[in-house]
Order: sequence, then structure tokens, then C-alpha cells
Amino acid sequence: MKKLIYILLILTLSVSFVACGNSVEAVEDTENEVVKGSITVQAETAWIPYYEAAIERVKAKYPEADISIMEAGVFDHLGVLDSTDPSNPDVADVFALGLDNVKKYEKSAVVTAIDAKRIVDELGGYDDFDGMFANMLKVEDAYYAMPYNIETLVVFANKANAQAHGIDLEKTYAFEDLEAEDLLAVAHNAWFGLPFTNAVGIDLLAKDDQGVLHSDLTKDFNQLTDEQQAMFVSLFDYWQKHDALGTDLWDKEAAYGYLDSSIVTGGNTTFRIDGPWSTPSLVEKTDGGSDLAVLPINTITVSGNPMAHWKGGWSLAANIRIEEDKNKMLIAEELIKELLNPAYAVDLFQTTGKILPNVDASVYNASDLGDIDKAVITAVIDSYNVSADNPVIKEWDNVWGSWENAILSWSAIKPASVEEAYSEIQASFKAMMATFQ
Repeated sequence: MKKLIYILLILTLSVSFVACGNSVEAVEDTENEVVKGSITVQAETAWIPYYEAAIERVKAKYPEADISIMEAGVFDHLGVLDSTDPSNPDVADVFALGLDNVKKYEKSAVVTAIDAKRIVDELGGYDDFDGMFANMLKVEDAYYAMPYNIETLVVFANKANAQAHGIDLEKTYAFEDLEAEDLLAVAHNAWFGLPFTNAVGIDLLAKDDQGVLHSDLTKDFNQLTDEQQAMFVSLFDYWQKHDALGTDLWDKEAAYGYLDSSIVTGGNTTFRIDGPWSTPSLVEKTDGGSDLAVLPINTITVSGNPMAHWKGGWSLAANIRIEEDKNKMLIAEELIKELLNPAYAVDLFQTTGKILPNVDASVYNASDLGDIDKAVITAVIDSYNVSADNPVIKEWDNVWGSWENAILSWSAIKPASVEEAYSEIQASFKAMMATFQ
């Protein structure tokens, strides 16, 4: 049915594969099949050297293969796809997309099934591929992408500031015991609020076995568990302290500038919850990185429970327009396999900053990567292993604004108690849930 819908779409748009410049002729001889065809692959500018090397390895196996790089940022490329359709020649045959969006694109007939199990078997290193990724990549019995990297939040620390504030970075610290500026997290942004809610098992939005949506945040405050109530007490105290200090942490636009100025060596902050993508910026703020430490997310606890984020990351998928062409699919799958080849994991990280899910931290630590890179990789892997599965629910897009608007409202409303503060969250999430009915 999906293929029929796709064909009708192409006919309606009067777009042919020939017009896209992707014609292919499969040639067979008496000995074996000659794989011959042309595909494109999306790559950001910085990734191109790595992709060029991977393409050469594919061509060593399939000399008649023609693979062209389509230089485009991942978000720009997905923007073109979202505003048009997969037949658009400005959409590549192989491209990166978020792990949590694979099922969405499968449902809308954008990506096609690939032989992920064969790729996994040939690459090796996956102890439990299904346990790690099936919930994001698998629809019924088919896989629609391969995991490109793992990604989650970590804890950055300024070692000089830690020493000045009497903080031992070898220890675990309770969020409640830290001073207001000892640890900074933009908790009003749900992405950075998740370490708090995940620590105490709050489902901001979930779907039960019958497909019914629910949210823990529609409950009354006294219906939450003791740990969940304690977390909101801590978060409310955190807001009160920053409100009294007059910092910019609860300012949606100015918060990140405040984080940057406070984490610098000599500043007021020791810990900062952030993603590995912020490493270059944090190196600049910590005396060229000499004062920078990178720690796993569970270095900080909330209500007695270790913080935990999501098991996030990106994937590599194949455009549905090539699914009927066996040669193109073989080339695309071989390219995906070579891009994910663990033998080149260090090269991949150096070029793209991506950490492969099937490579142990010891491989990176034994390489010639710098100490900070090794610390980041180790912290991401450790944090990923303790973090929660990403809920693949399309309705989750509504959570971001519901959480953010409620938490930011505290600065305007000035709630006098945690119950009053929580009531703003409850009202926001009740309104969100009403939109699903």
C-alpha cells in the first residue's frame, strides 16, 4: 500500500526518476551480478572528508557504483524534505535524521526498509541491537534506518572553580545540597529538564499498551510520589534562589549567555548540564580546556536518585524512491555500513563528533585523540548507559512548549509555595492533554 501511495504521489507531481538524474541499469554476467547505479548522500561540510573515504571503500567493492555527496546541513536537508517530498532531487538518497523521527518518516512514506540485521552482523560490536534500537527503528518486522551515533546530556565542570568552592569532582553531589550557582541547568527548557523528571520517574507524556496517552503531570501535587514531590520542591527552591539573586537563568533568551559567563574560570559555577556539542565553546571558557572536566550525568542526584537523560542520537536512512531498485539499495546499504564501520570510529569522531554505538570507550581512549575528547566520549557512553529510552511518540512535540511555558511563568506569577508553582505545570499539561481528545 505504501508503495502504491508513493507511486501515485510521483505521478501526481509529474516527477520521474529520470528527471532526478538517478537512472540505473543492472547488468548481469555469467559469473556474478555487476552492481551499477548512481545515488546521492547528504553530508555537512565538515563531514565530507570522512564521507569521501567511505565512498572509496564502497567503490572498491562496487566499482560501477556512483555516489555523489550532496553538501547540506542535516536540519536544512530535513527542512527541504519536510516542505516537499522524497522525490525532490534536492533530497538525498541516503541521509541523516534523528533516531526519534525514523518511525515518523516511515509512516509518511519517506524512508524505506533496509537490511539492518545484515549490516549489524557484518559490522559487529552490538551486544543487544534490538534492545537498544528496535523501539526507534523497527516497524513490524522491518528496520528503517541504522543508528549513526549515541547522544545524551553530560555534566561539564570547571576544575578551578570546583577547587575554589570546595567541591570534590571525584564525588557525587545532591542537587539539593549545592548552592544556587554551583550547578546551572536551563531547567525551563524540557530538554534540560528531563534529567530532573527522569530521575524520579515522571512521565511527561507516555502511551499505554492500548495506545492511550497519559501524563503524570496532570495529577494533583499530593498524588505524586514522595520522590517526585521532593524533586519539585528542589526545583522550586532553585528558581526562588535565582529569582532572589536576579540572575538570567529563568530568562528564555538570556539564560545561555548567563551560563557562559558563569562557567568561565573564576566564575561562580562549577557544574553545567549540557550536551557534547558544547565542548568547543566550553574549552574556550576554561583556560583552553585545562580547567575542563567532563562527567557522566549521574554525577548529580535529585531526591536521592541519579540524574538520567534520554538515549538519543542520529540515524542513517535510505530514501523510499530507491526501494524498487535493487542495485541502488545495495549501494546505499553498503555506504551506510561503511559510514558506520567501527574500524574508522576515531576518524568519524574527529570529523563529525559522532560516537558509534558499537564501539567501546577503550577504543577511543587507546587512540591519539586529545584528553578532552576522550573524557567527552567516556562521559557520553556512561551517561547513555544510565539514561532512559526516548519515547517515540509523535505527540511529544507538544510537551516542549507545555513544560517551558509553565516553568517560565513562575518568574511572572511569583508563586509563594511549591504547590502553587506546580499548579501552573498541572494546568499546562491538562490543557495539552485536552488537545488529544
